[in-house]
Amino acid sequence: MAKERGEKVVATNRRARHDYLIEDTYEAGLVLSGTEVKSLRQGRASLVDGYAFVEAGEAWLDAVHIPEYTEGTWNNHAPRRKRKLLLHKEQIVKISHKTAQGGYTLVPLQIYFHDGRAKVEIAVAKGKREYDKRQALREQQDRREAERAMRTRNRLGE
Repeated sequence: MAKERGEKVVATNRRARHDYLIEDTYEAGLVLSGTEVKSLRQGRASLVDGYAFVEAGEAWLDAVHIPEYTEGTWNNHAPRRKRKLLLHKEQIVKISHKTAQGGYTLVPLQIYFHDGRAKVEIAVAKGKREYDKRQALREQQDRREAERAMRTRNRLGE
């Protein structure tokens, strides 16, 4: 079998970018069982309730839903189990100091395959207030309207 190349995104957490102000992002490997990898290769995962944390010098990913593999047998995995993240020690120390400050949390942004290996992108993020969310939506809407106006102007000018 040929070795995989490139990236294949399995799941993204679009809600995280709306609810949190992203400060730093890290790419981490995942410790998975065989049926979890097969289920991810089918493109099945949900990051909606997922979060990460540092405990005893190790990084963990919790509450991420990877459904059971349909062709799995009695040794299938638990859908919402705690999974270990593979990061460098310096990264773990930096993340733990940042989250210990208060107001910061670790949020998974996406799960993907990079050259055949399962990776998760996690972010050190700070929760947005309600007015920040409204302002971001307003800016996005204004940008869309400006782009739309520029397109119509360019069409009429031709």
